[in-house]
Amino acid sequence: MMIPTLFKLTSSISEQLPFAVTPVKPTPLRDSFLLTYSRSCGDLLGLPANFWQSPEFKTVLAGEKLPKGGVYTAQVYAGHQFGQFVPQLGDGRAISIGEISNHVGESYEIQLKGSGLTPYSRMGDGRAVLRSCIREFLASEAMAALNIPTTRALSIVGSNEEVYRERVEQGAMMARVAQSHIRFGHFEYWFHRNKIPELTHLANYCIEQFYPEANTQELPYLYLFEQIVQRTATLIAQWQAHGFAHGVMNTDNMSILGLTIDYGPFGFLDDYNPGFICNHSDSSGRYAFEEQPSIGLWNLNALGLTFSTWLSVQQITTALKAYEPALVKRYLSIMRQKLGLANWQASDQQLLGQLLAIMAEQKADYTLTFRLLNSVDVDDVNNANCDALLQLFRCQKDIKKWLVTYRARLQEDALRKDERVKEQNKVNALYVLRNYLAELAIKEAESGCYHTLEKLHSVLSTPFTWQRDSELFAEKAPNWGKKLEVSCSS
Repeated sequence: MMIPTLFKLTSSISEQLPFAVTPVKPTPLRDSFLLTYSRSCGDLLGLPANFWQSPEFKTVLAGEKLPKGGVYTAQVYAGHQFGQFVPQLGDGRAISIGEISNHVGESYEIQLKGSGLTPYSRMGDGRAVLRSCIREFLASEAMAALNIPTTRALSIVGSNEEVYRERVEQGAMMARVAQSHIRFGHFEYWFHRNKIPELTHLANYCIEQFYPEANTQELPYLYLFEQIVQRTATLIAQWQAHGFAHGVMNTDNMSILGLTIDYGPFGFLDDYNPGFICNHSDSSGRYAFEEQPSIGLWNLNALGLTFSTWLSVQQITTALKAYEPALVKRYLSIMRQKLGLANWQASDQQLLGQLLAIMAEQKADYTLTFRLLNSVDVDDVNNANCDALLQLFRCQKDIKKWLVTYRARLQEDALRKDERVKEQNKVNALYVLRNYLAELAIKEAESGCYHTLEKLHSVLSTPFTWQRDSELFAEKAPNWGKKLEVSCSS
């Protein structure tokens, strides 16, 4: 009996942008095995139930077999890295196998990250290590569950192959999924080489594939740029609201679809620290948490320069002016819901600012502080139900004073407490991927046990809902966990 094909692929980027990709074959890992997978991502792709049990699943995602219709390719792009332009970068350790369409007609590109040398590997080996694959796998799926736009992770293939970083580590390969992996750097590559026909072809491809409504506009390229500005603004607003620091916001790590892409030295805030730097290589603090909104605009300016091919300076400037209002609007909308307010008043910005200032001064846990606001009752003037919240603050005087103002503000709203808590719990996560939790999963996995990895993946898939026997994952980070250094090799 013929076994149905699991992957039915096409490759629009190799067909329509052949100048932007290079054919390349992956180098499979020795003694590889399927280590873990995401049911949620599989469902997104329209894969059948129990897809992970198909022998084809592992062989395809280990780079051992190319399904019919697929094409192995690596993409070329440029980018500003820490503010300095690098004229050629590219997929140095990621190889695309093609695109798969789900049951509603959405198309997703699958890349194998850690699949070996490509023409863009530069001084690297084209490999990924188990540590980095686990971090990106967990982060991608956790961010999706938080409703933050992101690339997805379908699987990790492990191996016994040795890979050399700061130490000898286990080689691994992760399947990364997105509607597109095109970055700001793709546009920069062709623009700065004065390859205008290729640049225009790239822009037209993005319009046809991802922004077809642009074709109904008087100025399609202006519409395309405006949409990228809007999506970038709303993405970074969500990062700020949920306490996520990317760590390496180079233009080659910025998606034209407004997705979080390239998880290296990322980190969720433990203590609220606006100046939090999650990348130990970022000595200047360029990509500190509080700098992310301004860096987003900096990167859009770099992208805007490439659009000067078709647009005037005035058109580009006007489009960029929409960035800050869009970011602030989305951010305040989320923060209104995090505070449990039915509507936003001008004075609420001061209320929020006061809370954040107290949290920063007291080094209160960002995620848990907002989650535990659901314990506040307008009639509980003695804070009888707020003990867990108050325990997050070393000195409780200022937070108790703030709670008086907060209760008074809640009394002005028409929401009953149960309605308010329900809305708050939709955006105030109980579980986030803290660096120390990822470290626990990694250390255990490196010894051949994957229990914590699987448990953490499961817990993070429903971050807003309390889960039995998962108390460990909802605790504050221990002191050692707050001091972990994460590098780009992570």
